[in-house]
Amino acid sequence: MEDKYYSELVLIRMERAAELLKDAEELLINGSYKSANNRAYYAIEKAINALLIDKHIETKTHNGALKMFNIEYVRMKNAYFTDEDYRLIAKAEQIRSVSDYDDFYVASKEETKKQVENAKYLIAKINAYFHHES
Repeated sequence: MEDKYYSELVLIRMERAAELLKDAEELLINGSYKSANNRAYYAIEKAINALLIDKHIETKTHNGALKMFNIEYVRMKNAYFTDEDYRLIAKAEQIRSVSDYDDFYVASKEETKKQVENAKYLIAKINAYFHHES
């Protein structure tokens, strides 16, 4: 495939990440904490997949995307992304999972607010990475 295809896919995925982040913010305001956790994670996941497709890497699972992000963007010498960024993403996936599948899990406003803030931070950092790299 042509580089133009991958460049366009990066833009599409980053636009979707922004849309999902907006959804998470609105759900947080409305008190739908489990759904906000879900949307915050998927906003991050779309942005991570934008990074990966920029290197022509396609993954099939959440764990695969996180693993490849770690290999390609965290473990590199002079990496722009940090171990802490990796931990924030892993934690967001964990909270998304219990929010979606654990009937007894109670999502708190404070925890959900933190997840949305982390998603904002990570998406902004990924956007900055793309602008820095251009």
